[in-house]
Amino acid sequence: MGPRAAPLLPLLLALLGRPDPGRAEGCDLQPVTAEPPITLSYATSTVPRGCVSSGSVGTSHEVHILSIEWSKASAFPLKVSVTPRAGGCTRSAVLVLLCARCSATVTSPCPDLLIRTDARLSPGTTAALDPELPMATSEGQLLAWAQDIYGGITSYSELRDPRWVQVRLGEDASSPPECIPQERFDAMLHLETEVFFHGVKGCSRGDTQSTRAAHIVRLQPEPSFPITEVNLSLSCPERAMSNQILILQSQANLTWSLSVNNCHIQFLVSGSYKIAPISSLLLPGELLPDTEQGLVAKAFEKNYSIIASYSAIPASTRISLEIQEHEAVRRVPATPTPPAPTANSLPHVLLLMLQPWKCTDETMEIVIARSHLEPIKDVVNITLRDISCQAEKNATHFMLKTPLNHCGTSLEGKGHANNELILNLAKGAALQSVRVAFQCKIPRELFLRLFPTAAFEVPQTELEVNKEAFVQASMRWEDHPADLQLKECWLAAPGREPVLLMQGGEARGAGVAVLEGPPSSHGRKVWRFRFTYAIPEGGRVPFSATLKCKAGLQNTTIFEKVLEVTVKDSWRPPNNRGLGLAAVLGITFGAFLIGALLTAGLWYIYSHTRPITKLQPVSSTAPASESSSTNHSIGSTQSTPCSTSSMA
Repeated sequence: MGPRAAPLLPLLLALLGRPDPGRAEGCDLQPVTAEPPITLSYATSTVPRGCVSSGSVGTSHEVHILSIEWSKASAFPLKVSVTPRAGGCTRSAVLVLLCARCSATVTSPCPDLLIRTDARLSPGTTAALDPELPMATSEGQLLAWAQDIYGGITSYSELRDPRWVQVRLGEDASSPPECIPQERFDAMLHLETEVFFHGVKGCSRGDTQSTRAAHIVRLQPEPSFPITEVNLSLSCPERAMSNQILILQSQANLTWSLSVNNCHIQFLVSGSYKIAPISSLLLPGELLPDTEQGLVAKAFEKNYSIIASYSAIPASTRISLEIQEHEAVRRVPATPTPPAPTANSLPHVLLLMLQPWKCTDETMEIVIARSHLEPIKDVVNITLRDISCQAEKNATHFMLKTPLNHCGTSLEGKGHANNELILNLAKGAALQSVRVAFQCKIPRELFLRLFPTAAFEVPQTELEVNKEAFVQASMRWEDHPADLQLKECWLAAPGREPVLLMQGGEARGAGVAVLEGPPSSHGRKVWRFRFTYAIPEGGRVPFSATLKCKAGLQNTTIFEKVLEVTVKDSWRPPNNRGLGLAAVLGITFGAFLIGALLTAGLWYIYSHTRPITKLQPVSSTAPASESSSTNHSIGSTQSTPCSTSSMA
């Protein structure tokens, strides 16, 4: 890509729904060396090294060896459970546990389990203990010792930083005869563990004074271990703040089941998700970037300037996340402190999760499905900070749309609009109000609107031929709004050459005029102009057209917006080719007159011939055939003397 293409990158990424990686500049993720802001663990059956064998089949014991290593001293006692497979405890078993730097609790329903370990066992251990262990200095020496003592090895697993381990007893005669350790061994048949993650990274923008922090968990897919659902348990400190967000990235077809305890936090989730105990409803997530830089940029895009933790872990069906009191959060003043979890916590957590607000550079819109509010009983109405701004409701939704500077909305935050949602709940005979403060992000993009009149009140997407149309282009740029320029605007239609309407802030072409826009406020710049879409005589009127404008700083084009409109042909010039209205009316009247004269002539002929025949007498003695013949021979009957005499 050449130098001219570089400015188009943010535009292309915006069109694809992806954050601009450039937003992540100035934030270089580094390992967290101090006390980590989170405690993260995940369930897995993949061990760093391990093996199985059928060598113990036919011996007096099945033998399982666990070799535990720690990256740092664990603050948690290790829990080990040994469970039998179907059929119960049918054989004697030996557990060799090497964990010199830990305390452990080993439990099992099998009374014949024998434990050999160097760990400090707690009083809750329910198995026989044999403290004898070899002076093994390597993996090979340990396996050789077990082979020599017991005649065979059932399984060997090396674990790092486990929180708990479950060993499943049982042997497989189809396993290899010898236990030869392999890297990243799948021990699913005989072991499951939950391990601590110590690879947390973090960063923050160097110039930020914000305390808004993001926690990111990226689930790395493993083709050999496809999963469809993840259960994540989330807990927060008692002094939980609401200025944090948890971003959960995974494959788009994954469902996250979130169990939340004492957390006032926002969520941004891939795939779909549900939050217990708030609601069992499955909520749609959004497509998130699958790169480290893209996720950091996404957090910055949401106005979270501190990446408190970034964790990339293998695919897992169970994750435990405990958010600690981060240093940035500690700097937050002690007041106001969020209330302790009560019935009022439910609306806060639910609305911060749904984030039903959406802002443009001049409007705020809130749409909440009533089904999503089922966990909150008896919602009577919803308003904004200005209670006169009340949401309309129908059978399915609460809806509210307001100008951005109305209804008590504050625009002091950079790139954000601040307001409150007030839920009025029916509690007995009185109403109870619950206030939920929120921030609505104002997109940094060019907005393009078409209006039918110079009042610029109700935008539309219909363009009338040979009639003035009014265009407004606008965007917010808090940094240097005065430097923004409307570069150019074009109107293009299929089969016709594009028409240049505006260039460099000046009108181009006939019928185009620059109009004075409203004064800039809160970093918002507005440009207005009018034009007339004329069709040449005899030209074909297209069904649609495209209005395209570009805006930017000085010589760099940064933003582009396209507005699709339908073309309405409500009037054509009188000298247009074809039949005009007068010609059509004249032809219609002439046809009517000719038809009327023809009808009158035929009626005249009919009225002067048919009545004579009807007055002619018919003899009663004449055969029926004669009577019939006389009635069908009008001309010959009138010429006979008999007929004349009879009429006389």
